[in-house]
Amino acid sequence: MMEIAAITPDCDARRSGSHSCGRYPRVARVAMCALLTFPLVACERSSDSEAVASVQSSVVRPIKMGHEQIAGGIFEDYDPVVEFREVGDQRWSTADVETFISSDRKFDAGMYRSDPVRMEVDEPYGVDEFMYFLEGSVILTSADGSEMTIGAGDAVTIPKEWTGVWDTPEGYMKIYVIHYPEPIE
Repeated sequence: MMEIAAITPDCDARRSGSHSCGRYPRVARVAMCALLTFPLVACERSSDSEAVASVQSSVVRPIKMGHEQIAGGIFEDYDPVVEFREVGDQRWSTADVETFISSDRKFDAGMYRSDPVRMEVDEPYGVDEFMYFLEGSVILTSADGSEMTIGAGDAVTIPKEWTGVWDTPEGYMKIYVIHYPEPIE
């Protein structure tokens, strides 16, 4: 059964008066509240026999990621899209749980984790992506050589025009929010 969170104007999610976003840094609260305020398009837990996509319903509901899901349990609660990738001598896997896709299919959000990888982004990144890192880190080296390290508890927004090197020596887990210039398939 889906938990419903009431959203107040100050962007504080409350369920039975017991939930408070105050346990997380402000940027995490902003990310979580952003995820809470958009309507759910994806299905609830695939293992939940009562799961129904809200697009099939006349009621549009917010979606919530609870504390246990944010701690990584979301990869157990849902069926993540798992990919095994190989570029040159690098091999790594990723897991993605997409929790939201907008009705115009230009905006999505979810959680993602990846093994260690180093990638050269020679072509523009292609999407505007906000990321809040929960575990691990990434070193972003822009085309001009400037370097930025983003670790657990940090957030970063990568513009669609960005090029450079993405290096995550220990792997990572993040909450993401992506805006696409064109609808996604």
